[in-house]
Amino acid sequence: MSGTTVTDGAPPAPVELPPSVTVRGLHAAYGRIEVLHGVDLEVPAGSVFALLGPNGAGKSTLLKVMSGRMRPTAGEVLVGDTPVGKTPSEKLARQGVCAVPEGRGIFPNLTVRENLRIWTYRGGISMKDVEEQTYAAFPVLKDRRRQMAGTMSGGEQQMLAIGRAPLIVAELYELVGGLSRQGMTIVLVEQFVTTALAVADHAAIMVHGRIEQQGTPADMADAALNIYLTN
Repeated sequence: MSGTTVTDGAPPAPVELPPSVTVRGLHAAYGRIEVLHGVDLEVPAGSVFALLGPNGAGKSTLLKVMSGRMRPTAGEVLVGDTPVGKTPSEKLARQGVCAVPEGRGIFPNLTVRENLRIWTYRGGISMKDVEEQTYAAFPVLKDRRRQMAGTMSGGEQQMLAIGRAPLIVAELYELVGGLSRQGMTIVLVEQFVTTALAVADHAAIMVHGRIEQQGTPADMADAALNIYLTN
């Protein structure tokens, strides 16, 4: 039978997706002070990857390099087959690479709807699509759409920041798992170990600009606690 593979009843071998994000030998510095010292990571496609570590470990710097906001001094970051360091940031944004900062990054003196409209300026996406997808994930924002963003609660402002990412990257942890099952890859930088590991598929612990350990959330729980207590 043309086009059919016979396996004698054995199930087909699973097809492993290539890593969504690959970090190889990454070094980064602020002036003469090196912060990342040869970081290697693979973030599988459609997974939630928790990046843990104490203050000053280099997590934020690694995230900046991974999202194209900072250039490495050596090594590379690939999103799929795209080299982040050699790709303009606007092209990365069109491909769906974004960072949702803790500081929210919204315009407090604009309404919710005006904040969402700003995202349409990147091209290739309509206001209708932005609103539909944002309000579907965060219905409360529809009720707040004419409200000044700076007058909303902190949680509502974070929802708005997420809604402006392409299109929705979840900060609300109950949504993270569902978004990864839809094919979104999430690198979660978080200080609260228990919260992060509860939603993660994979985790790594970073200390002094290096990846100390990585593995499953179950493997990382005790290790992360010990590292936080000793650093």
